[in-house]
Amino acid sequence: MCTRVMWPDANGSVIVGRNMDFHQDLHTNLWKLPRGIKRDDRIAGKLQWTAKYGSLIAGVYDLLSTDGLNERGLGGHILWLAESDYGTPDDSKPQLAMSVWLQYYLDNFETVAEAVAWTESAQPQIVPIADPTGHSKPALHLAIEDASGDSAIFEYIDGELQIYHSRDHLVMTNSPSYDQQLELVKKYDGLGGDDPLPGTCLAADRFARALYYVGVQPQPTSQLQATAAMMSIIRNCAQPFRNPEPGKPDASQTLWQVVLDLTNLRYTFESTTRPNTVWVDLNDLDFSEGSGETKLDLIGKLALEGGIAGEVHKDFAKHHKFHIVSIEQAKLIGELVQKASADIKHITKPVEEYENKIQDLVTEKLASFVNAE
Repeated sequence: MCTRVMWPDANGSVIVGRNMDFHQDLHTNLWKLPRGIKRDDRIAGKLQWTAKYGSLIAGVYDLLSTDGLNERGLGGHILWLAESDYGTPDDSKPQLAMSVWLQYYLDNFETVAEAVAWTESAQPQIVPIADPTGHSKPALHLAIEDASGDSAIFEYIDGELQIYHSRDHLVMTNSPSYDQQLELVKKYDGLGGDDPLPGTCLAADRFARALYYVGVQPQPTSQLQATAAMMSIIRNCAQPFRNPEPGKPDASQTLWQVVLDLTNLRYTFESTTRPNTVWVDLNDLDFSEGSGETKLDLIGKLALEGGIAGEVHKDFAKHHKFHIVSIEQAKLIGELVQKASADIKHITKPVEEYENKIQDLVTEKLASFVNAE
């Protein structure tokens, strides 16, 4: 699932695109998170911090950050990596629950170099969470980039942290691990080899197409052209809706895509399941401490019937809290979803009603966590 691609020289701007691919709706909304929020590792609370920078993030079930951009131009993206192995948890090391992994970097760092220096020094462990959709534990890696065009990718293979830090690391997809992706792509025409550019939904094929097309882009003459060009690249790497293939019961499909302008601090979001395109300039948002957390509702019935589209900074509404789940809370939500799914799956209803029922249960449980804390 997922593709991330960076265009570091779009006529003076750094542009990044990302597809979110998954086999079921993730009920994604956008959130404005201000400076000054106190957070912890969502495990035992040993690692604590106060957000130095505000950020705009795309959530998953309003439980965790999966994509985002902070007010200093650091972007970040969580993608699937089946080969991930985070090792045995070691309390002597700094630890971060997977749910807060991306948010830690958005909260604390202005540049990739700063983030890499801390990561190399601290050697943090990532602790997987239970999938809140009620399935197995997610296996993820993290990409970050900044307004200077620097880039880094963090993976955990065989229990060891692997850091790939280079301005040349423009693309990330999924399997295999990043070092192998860099070798595989060399066989394609235009990327070092003679094989024709591949066209399937496989992660290695999407990697090759994204790297090729970002390398042959003409220079844009406007921010609109730059965004449109990146949209064209990530749409070329999108996965269509389809029935599961033999041996692949959880066939991914592209649910949404985003384009980040790290230079001009614009975040553009396009949904494939609720067709709309919205964008917001971070300079139009108030990230000051105490300004409150605000949410752009992208899934509610009123938002859809109102035809939300275009520039939307005034549509962000005050919300009590973006609550990033802890290890234990994710487990409880996963169990709740599994039980609810078994109880109501026999009911003949439109898929949207079924999904909304599950989301209502998750929201109710999440509210109880917020009230308890």
